[in-house]
Amino acid sequence: MAAEPFPSNGDEHGPEPPRPTGLLDVLSVAALVVDADGRLVFWTPQAEELFGYTSEEALGKYAARLFIHPEHLQAVTRLFAEVLETGRSWAGTFPIRHKDGSIRLTEFRNMRLLDDRGGVHALGIAADHNLLQRVETDLALCERLISQSPIGIALMDPDLHYLLVNPALERIDGIPAEDHIGRGLRETLPFPDVDTVESALRQVLATGTPLLDQYHVGRPPADPDHEHAWSLSFYRLEDPGGRVLGAATSVVDVTERHRVAAQADQARRRLALIADASTRVGTTLEVEQTAQELADIATPELADVVAVDILDSALACRARKHGDGPELFRALALKAAHPTVALRAADPPGDLAAYDSDRLVTLCVHTGRPVLVSHVGDHDLPRIARNAEATSLLARAGVHSYLAVPLIAHGEVLGALDLKRTRNPRPFEQDDVTLATELAGRAAVAIDNARWFQSVRNTALTLQRSLLPDHPPHHTGLKIASRYQPAQATSEVGGDWYDIIPLTGDRTALVIGDVMGNGIDAAATMGRLRTATCAYAELDLAPGVLLQHLDKITCDLEHYIVTCIYAVYDPHTKECHIANAGHMPPALARPGHTPALLDLPPGAPLGVGGIPFETTTVELSTDDLFVLYTDGLVETRHHSIDDRLNFLLSFLDTPDRPLEETCDLLLHGLRHPDDHDDVALLVTRAL
Repeated sequence: MAAEPFPSNGDEHGPEPPRPTGLLDVLSVAALVVDADGRLVFWTPQAEELFGYTSEEALGKYAARLFIHPEHLQAVTRLFAEVLETGRSWAGTFPIRHKDGSIRLTEFRNMRLLDDRGGVHALGIAADHNLLQRVETDLALCERLISQSPIGIALMDPDLHYLLVNPALERIDGIPAEDHIGRGLRETLPFPDVDTVESALRQVLATGTPLLDQYHVGRPPADPDHEHAWSLSFYRLEDPGGRVLGAATSVVDVTERHRVAAQADQARRRLALIADASTRVGTTLEVEQTAQELADIATPELADVVAVDILDSALACRARKHGDGPELFRALALKAAHPTVALRAADPPGDLAAYDSDRLVTLCVHTGRPVLVSHVGDHDLPRIARNAEATSLLARAGVHSYLAVPLIAHGEVLGALDLKRTRNPRPFEQDDVTLATELAGRAAVAIDNARWFQSVRNTALTLQRSLLPDHPPHHTGLKIASRYQPAQATSEVGGDWYDIIPLTGDRTALVIGDVMGNGIDAAATMGRLRTATCAYAELDLAPGVLLQHLDKITCDLEHYIVTCIYAVYDPHTKECHIANAGHMPPALARPGHTPALLDLPPGAPLGVGGIPFETTTVELSTDDLFVLYTDGLVETRHHSIDDRLNFLLSFLDTPDRPLEETCDLLLHGLRHPDDHDDVALLVTRAL
């Protein structure tokens, strides 16, 4: 079966006429042929549309008489004869009379035709002048828009090869127009996400739905050192018949907008970082913790590797000798945003390291000003690292930018914040210096507060420990173990104390007390009361009477209230005489019995004045465990005191446990690292 001349669409009336697909179809260009006598011998359907005459009405007629106005007849005849005689073509606009009688301007192209018999004819190609002018105007406008537009424009075939690019796109991607033609996207686009762009274009070709304002960032060949941003839009191109011709891409350079947005975003992030630092840096009164908090918040937002180094003289609260010599730093914190050998080049936290005067960190603390090396070269690394090995490690890590900022509080340089960039490609800029200085300033105040607090606390702790007794290893009839444990580092030293005083007749006085308050004053008050207790004990006073004397002394002290238990044990009678001045009740654990708290008259604290103290006698049998303690062992913010006292007794269910082990068990079982009070503990066993 022979193939049909046209593809069938299933319509019984035959194929549809082809749809217009080109510019000639849009213009409806008409063609006609006139013989040497001026008669029309060929007539196209487009001529019928243009002039209004059917082929039956036109063929065989004199062309000039059919649609030339009489006043133009002579000029047309002359032009017609010239074309036939000379063979020169003629083009121009001519008024033509339509079948309906109207005069219409028509664009003509006339040329001579020769047939195989030597005959001469004239070919006329015509189009409506107004339509042609409109199309020419549109084309001119399009050409000017494309060539002069600041927006980059590219036309691509269905295989996404360049057909045309305008000068603006040349400037955007830095590639001449002629070097685009025939090439694909991957060969020209400076975007790292070129796959995304190609996929989007193919989607537009397939669906016909435009994709607008697609944001892309890259580094063009014309400016490889800087990041640019573009807004891309994609459109499908079709001819009037709907045939896909390819795709058009418009590229708008939005780099300035991108930079402004990036700067605004960076400013927001930096303000957020400063706000975050105000809550995250300086949460404790520990120097090391504060330094680590500073390192944590600066990583990775500000740097890839962060170190916090404090001058050893500042850490010891000593005045630094001013000069240009080397400096001794103690490393307090070190943090990296990712695994890197640069950590091995830094001083481990806790280590002391001396840096010569030519090192940049030394220069930073000497001048009290930031030291910025935006682009680190080989000659800079030896001035950053502490030695040759560290220099090599920093080079391997890819350190390309460096910044050291002094830690200054109340006009004193405490140390330096050391910042390095390895993976972050941006060099440090002045904005980074401003941000780092702000963070360092906030942290320096917190570090300054912490170091002075620790200095005062250490002084008070030293004083208090010096006032606590070194009791003899042997006491008749008693075996004794004791502990003193200060509060956590961020709390001031309290006034807890204990004492073991040998008396005449093999007796032993056991004392435990707590000065309400903290700091050096509390420790000093504790020392005065301990001295007074020892003096009164020598007078062989009853426990209640002795507490009355201490009460009078305490009343003379300013604003202090003291709790205390004074007990005297006689190994010959097995009796323990006890008086209590508002203190926590002692615990007694007897073999074969449930541990219990002694029911003593509580008494008033020392310093209230004028209230007598009762003396209670308790028998201590062999192997009985007698425990004195201060409130820091049992009081917490989250539990009732009764629950905590019962918890204490649960640790005493084995009275024959070694005393030292019992002390450790009580401290580890009842104490928490964050407890804010100190503890004195005295554990005795009757022998």
